[in-house]
Amino acid sequence: MANPQSRVVARHDGDVAVTGAPRVVVVEDDSTLARALGVGLRGAGYEVVVSEDGTGFEEIVERFRPDLALLDISLPGTKDGFDLARVLRRGSDAPLLFITASDTLRDRLAGFEAGADDYVVKPFALAELIARVRAVLRRTGRLQSPVVEVRDLVIDDGRRTVTRDGVLLPLTRTEFDLLATLARSPGQVFSKARLLTLVWGFDQYDPNLVEVHMSSLRRKIDNDATRLIQTERGRGYVLRP
Repeated sequence: MANPQSRVVARHDGDVAVTGAPRVVVVEDDSTLARALGVGLRGAGYEVVVSEDGTGFEEIVERFRPDLALLDISLPGTKDGFDLARVLRRGSDAPLLFITASDTLRDRLAGFEAGADDYVVKPFALAELIARVRAVLRRTGRLQSPVVEVRDLVIDDGRRTVTRDGVLLPLTRTEFDLLATLARSPGQVFSKARLLTLVWGFDQYDPNLVEVHMSSLRRKIDNDATRLIQTERGRGYVLRP
């Protein structure tokens, strides 16, 4: 299977053009977690197909041609995550991450023997899982550094650097993650609760945490001529080119 175009360049001069988004297939029987994984991965810039029981998994692999599979080991029905891993390997060389509630050495070894590239134990923070997905894709050569350009603002996700008008901006890790999250979906409003989930991996709602970091980020990237991050009153934040 040929790799898709892996360098993502988005230019926002009024138009948006994003190409080569990596494709992730998720099989997770917990419907709440499955939805959260779908939302989180799409928010991180991936194309995602979600299944709660693995039905038709062979057809999904053939049609969707995933760049990575995220499989729960314990599934309802006759097939578990190990069975799906064998199905995946028959038609794809995509890397594989197992999700499981079990953390015994025996289970971890079984996962790696089944071809896993990584092993994520429940419960986990969504931000950590997305970081692991990105790391595996990079390690296996299926993801290079995405670069997003918004006017004179350039965000290099691989180097984790941001420049404006050619000047390097001294962002903290959290500020960079906030900006990258907004930049992957320009024009889309992100509520404070959703930013907490995507950036921090928190389930609780603490608006002050988002407001403090967003205020600092704005001071660093905005200037008098152009303010890129805007507040939608009562809704959240949006990056508008």
